[in-house]
Amino acid sequence: MTNRCFLNVSHSLTGRRWVGPGLEAERQAEAMAQITRLPMAVCQTLVARGVEPDQAQAFLNPALRDLLPDPLSLKDMGRAAARFLQAVETRQRIAIFADYDVDGGSSAALLILWLRALGAQATLYIPDRIDEGYGPNVPAMQTLGAAHELIVCVDCGTLSHDPIAAAGCDVVVLDHHLGAETLPPALAVVNPNRQDEPGDLAHLCAAGVVFLMLVEANRQLRTKGSQTPDLMALLDLVALATVADVAPLVGVNRAFVRQGLKVMARRERVGLRALADVSRMDQAPTPYALGFVLGPRVNAGGRIGQADLGARLLACDNPAEAAAMAARLDELNTERREITEAVRAEAMAQAEARGLDGPLVWAAGEGWHPGVVGIVAARLKEATHRPAVVIGLDGGIGKGSARSVTGVDLGAAVQRVAAEGLLLKGGGHKMAAGLTVAENQMEAAMSRLADLLARQGAGADGPRDLAIDSLLMPSAVTPALVEQIEAAGPFGAQAPAPRFAFADVALSARRMGETHLRLSVSDSAGGRFDAVAFGAFDGPLGPALENPGHNRFHLAGRLELNHWGGRTKVQLRLEDAAIA
Repeated sequence: MTNRCFLNVSHSLTGRRWVGPGLEAERQAEAMAQITRLPMAVCQTLVARGVEPDQAQAFLNPALRDLLPDPLSLKDMGRAAARFLQAVETRQRIAIFADYDVDGGSSAALLILWLRALGAQATLYIPDRIDEGYGPNVPAMQTLGAAHELIVCVDCGTLSHDPIAAAGCDVVVLDHHLGAETLPPALAVVNPNRQDEPGDLAHLCAAGVVFLMLVEANRQLRTKGSQTPDLMALLDLVALATVADVAPLVGVNRAFVRQGLKVMARRERVGLRALADVSRMDQAPTPYALGFVLGPRVNAGGRIGQADLGARLLACDNPAEAAAMAARLDELNTERREITEAVRAEAMAQAEARGLDGPLVWAAGEGWHPGVVGIVAARLKEATHRPAVVIGLDGGIGKGSARSVTGVDLGAAVQRVAAEGLLLKGGGHKMAAGLTVAENQMEAAMSRLADLLARQGAGADGPRDLAIDSLLMPSAVTPALVEQIEAAGPFGAQAPAPRFAFADVALSARRMGETHLRLSVSDSAGGRFDAVAFGAFDGPLGPALENPGHNRFHLAGRLELNHWGGRTKVQLRLEDAAIA
């Protein structure tokens, strides 16, 4: 990418330099437009994702059958599926030990629903975040092992050597968190992030791994001439987990989410339908809805309420029970937001006092609820464009969550600090991790973590640069164009929605609530569209744009479709602006 300033914006209203695509990328997009006859904006989006002209149509229409990997390409997969089927066929007692987040809950629900389709059932166990912490623990595994012949650990277990050894029965692990040099003594550990895996499927979340195991289980059933459950109908849960766990939307994950959104739009999943209704979702689900509307509510039970509530809702087939659980999760989510905001304000003040220009931002506080530290870490990461750690202290022990930025493997760094003895325990994956630290070791541990992250380039690229994918004229912005751009999605982790710039436009604005701004954008050629700037008055955009006077502006943001009152209109989600 070239260092030239896009539209000559070297210092925007938010203090950033705008940087456009390089000349080579522009040439590639022009060549693709000539070959494919696709709009230039779509071609620029595809080129940014490394798509060649002859791959364009396949990329815009991802087929799961073409992208689905062979489940047996993952180590231990055949053994895991065979043992799972053996337990079903011989009516052995199965327990599912799941993590308390959306990925864990969705993974557990996938297994429960698949088993239910075959007339089988399982015991669901999700540990309490505060009392038991993350992953299998010895007392729980001993109790489950005494009453079951098979325990399946989902979204956890890869680092749980002692608890799995204590189970006293067969254990299968279906996980995606970074593995250590040695694996626990389980019958099978299926994990694309095992150290002896090549990493081709490292982007899968746990629900993706569970889905592949069910694909293999169905294959083994078919070889025996047996009927198999409908896996395509379960893709709504895989999509929810993939987006909510911030898994990269690349490879098969794109197809999981694209197909899963179509399944979810049919509103056949009783629990998700109840959750959508209580969330007041009045249009077809989108990746945004999965990540910011449904996901937080499923998570709310594990964060501050009943740990298994989200998983039970996702697997529920009783409308009345689902409505009650969804209402409770909605209440817990409201409570969670209030707790989060209080911790966020304290954490940001502390991080600012410590300094925001290093490779890591972190904060710790006595009594901070462990159920919200991950959310607050994500907020700090978004505000500073750096990996962030937030720790809640209780009795000299800190339990924290960490969130990373693209290109920085946070899980590996946390795991190394744990191996060096500065953390009591720690692990995760590239974009997120959890840790436990003694309070008297906290400063040293964070200093060492910052050093490791700096070696990966964290903090080297400050928040000043804003990447622009393309320049558009307001008259070119139509619902049809946005639909074509969205075909290059779904957009999310490691596949961000393209950011467009609009040059020399006039604005009229009105405030929405305390912090948001709605704008009408027009140019001299008669083009016009709406824009919205959420949180504009939390920074410099709101005061500068609310009363623009005769000033004209360059704008930058992401396009989306706004469905309201039976009409579909284009809307720009404004991220930055500069005086033209």
